[in-house]
Amino acid sequence: MKKTRFTEAQIMGVLRQMEGGVPAAELCREHGMSSATLYKWRAKYG
Repeated sequence: MKKTRFTEAQIMGVLRQMEGGVPAAELCREHGMSSATLYKWRAKYG
């Protein structure tokens, strides 16, 4: 099984930042991930 790069706690933190008004592009740049990953997380955990 593939090991994930981010823990669930980190994912929840990123999603909270997004809910707080931080633009998706800025979050992706800051955390080094694609926008598709961010939206998949939002669909799964949000």
